[in-house]
Amino acid sequence: MNIRYAVTVKTGAEKREVSQRNTVIHVSTPASAREGKANKDVVEQLAQYFNVPKSRIFITGGEKSKQKIVEIL
Repeated sequence: MNIRYAVTVKTGAEKREVSQRNTVIHVSTPASAREGKANKDVVEQLAQYFNVPKSRIFITGGEKSKQKIVEIL
């Protein structure tokens, strides 16, 4: 597959949600950004959304930012 996506993350949300607007994927997570909890939840949600194993999803840019680049192998 090997596809890159621009992902915008909203932490502290009421519910978990993935949506796509134009070419950007928006992920809402109730997890906090501390200790990588939000990144872990983002990977889990994207794995479900794209129906791929979590082991195939990598955050390749913006690991400490709300704007991320995610690659799916």
